[in-house]
Amino acid sequence: MRVAKWLGAGVAMLLILGVLVWQAVTVSGSPDPLAAPASSSAAIMDIGILVFREGLECILVLAAITAGLSRSRQGYGSSIASGAGIGILATLVTWSLAIAVIDDLSKHISALQIQAATGLLAIVVLLIVMNWFFHKLYWTGWISLHNKKKNDLLQHASGSTSSASKVFSGLALLGFSSVYREGVEVVLFLQSYRLRLGEQTVLRGVVIGLLLTAAVGVLTFVAHRKLPYRRMLVITGVLLGAVLLVMVGEQVQEMQLAHWLPTTDIPALGRHVPAWMGLWFSVFPNVEGLIAQAVAFVLVLGSYFVAKQPNAASEKQSATK
Repeated sequence: MRVAKWLGAGVAMLLILGVLVWQAVTVSGSPDPLAAPASSSAAIMDIGILVFREGLECILVLAAITAGLSRSRQGYGSSIASGAGIGILATLVTWSLAIAVIDDLSKHISALQIQAATGLLAIVVLLIVMNWFFHKLYWTGWISLHNKKKNDLLQHASGSTSSASKVFSGLALLGFSSVYREGVEVVLFLQSYRLRLGEQTVLRGVVIGLLLTAAVGVLTFVAHRKLPYRRMLVITGVLLGAVLLVMVGEQVQEMQLAHWLPTTDIPALGRHVPAWMGLWFSVFPNVEGLIAQAVAFVLVLGSYFVAKQPNAASEKQSATK
């Protein structure tokens, strides 16, 4: 296993080096970060992280639900899978409805105002997700709620008064809620990207995120491998925090273009901040954008430290007992 890990790391490094050499040859030097494809590439990466993060959380919940099923009750897994499949279809329907509603609104409201409104909604949802991620409610509340419902259904199934259809429908509802909740969040996240960059860019990022999610799903449910879910969620959570800062910077800029916010430029800072910082990381030399990104950073970081204090207190209390 150790040799395999080092071999995999070596292959990955060679692939990265090959891509860099290929770029240098094709563009006769370092690629221009201000070129138009770069913005699409950055957005595709952000979208892929968003979709993979939500997909990873969905797999974690589904794995927790199916983990307690004994061999005699493996048939119940098909009902959970059916509910998850319906959740995917419902997400696609929600995506179509969101596009129809937003496109209809674009006939009466300017595109900049719609982008500003949808981006603001996405940031609010993303802040809530980050807050859940850093609080113990994320680990015990959402997952434990599903496990409690599953155990209640299985207890009723062992009784003579319980019908099989009720148990199967209840487990299917668990699978549906696990997938559809994440799907709605993704739909909300991606609307501002779709309005700004088009459906092709969004589709590419979604495909990357889904491929990564599918790989983890195969390892989890087919190969039955025990993956470090918590570590993976922490890593994607940190990446999601970086995406949040980018989205906040983009949102402030869109609100400024829509004349919802004033623009107070900082000329001294503008001479030192390169233009590609705004293109890739949405860092612009104006007071409103920098303050908004600083507030978002403080909220996420403060949420992390607030979540750590109750956990540390409970661990200390249990140790004294």
